[in-house]
Amino acid sequence: MRYVRKGLQMGIVSWLLFLILWQIFAMNSNQDYFPTPVQTFRGAVELIADNSLVTYVFISFKRVLLGWLLGSLLGIPAGLLIGRFKWLRQLVEPYLNFFRFIPALAFITLFILWFGIGEQSKVILIMYATLFIVILNTAAGVVNVEDDKIRSARSLGASERQILIHVIIPAVVPAFFNGVRLAMGNSFMAIVGAEMIAANEGVGYLIWTSRLYSKTDWIFVGLLLLGLMGFTGDQLLRWLGKTSLKRYGIAKETRFGR
Repeated sequence: MRYVRKGLQMGIVSWLLFLILWQIFAMNSNQDYFPTPVQTFRGAVELIADNSLVTYVFISFKRVLLGWLLGSLLGIPAGLLIGRFKWLRQLVEPYLNFFRFIPALAFITLFILWFGIGEQSKVILIMYATLFIVILNTAAGVVNVEDDKIRSARSLGASERQILIHVIIPAVVPAFFNGVRLAMGNSFMAIVGAEMIAANEGVGYLIWTSRLYSKTDWIFVGLLLLGLMGFTGDQLLRWLGKTSLKRYGIAKETRFGR
């Protein structure tokens, strides 16, 4: 029983159950359209043999990472400013609430026309998918900082800069990490759409072109790779979040510390 509990904690039981259910469902389906785990593994081996799989994963991850980093680097300071200054929040809030409902995929055609079919349009698309989530989460974190903390720091002679660095930013860390984690999920959704329409490399391109050869096992390989890349990135951010929160002594106040 102890090993079962440990397996549940590590996620091993969940993945074994997933593989068993996948195998059962595939065996009772048309395997030309729903391959088994073994067939999917063989498809992955085929793609690894000609080096295309590693290349596609590297290219997609590079695009996601670059666009996500740019969106986060722009979104964090913008969120701090919007959350800190009420007049600025009132000014830009209508724009944020308007554009955040327009999905990144809706801009693919325009971004190709504006920035070309190369890497720039894809990176900017991912940056757009990231930006608003990070801004809104960071700004919400700033707004929710307790006024008593700010007043206490001000009464002790702290300047606005010191209040920002030593009071507001530590309090916003949980909201910041929640924002960037959610934004990473949006980034992967955006890159798949972009690579399906305007790319000749990447995991999205692999999924889209596999239909031409009726290679559903390759499609499943692409889907699993997207999930694995996103899961790996999310777990890394989760670890960084826990480390940062422990540093500021607020690990128990957020799910990162659980």
